[in-house]
Amino acid sequence: MVVAVSTSGHLENRVPSYITDSGDGVILRVQVQTRASRDEIVGAHGDALKIRITAAPVAGAANKHLLKFLAKKLRVAKSQISIASGAASKVKSIAIEGISAEKVRQRFTK
Repeated sequence: MVVAVSTSGHLENRVPSYITDSGDGVILRVQVQTRASRDEIVGAHGDALKIRITAAPVAGAANKHLLKFLAKKLRVAKSQISIASGAASKVKSIAIEGISAEKVRQRFTK
């Protein structure tokens, strides 16, 4: 979770830069580490969210595993999540329909 101090001295929550609103949901920028010992969200890594997954990057298995992991974490249907760009890259943009950037931030911090 990103916490900032406003000019009045109060703490405020802000949506991290790796989560951006799109027309009908959000775009989540992630950096994926495959063949990890467990599935986990590591945290911010530059302008992306670093995620470790156990699957190997063979025949799309890692991408499928990543989408399933994110659907479970965000409590959305797998059909609401897709890879918008970067399917063959470690850095990907994930499109998530029917959810707000604030809701994504809240679910990642729980």
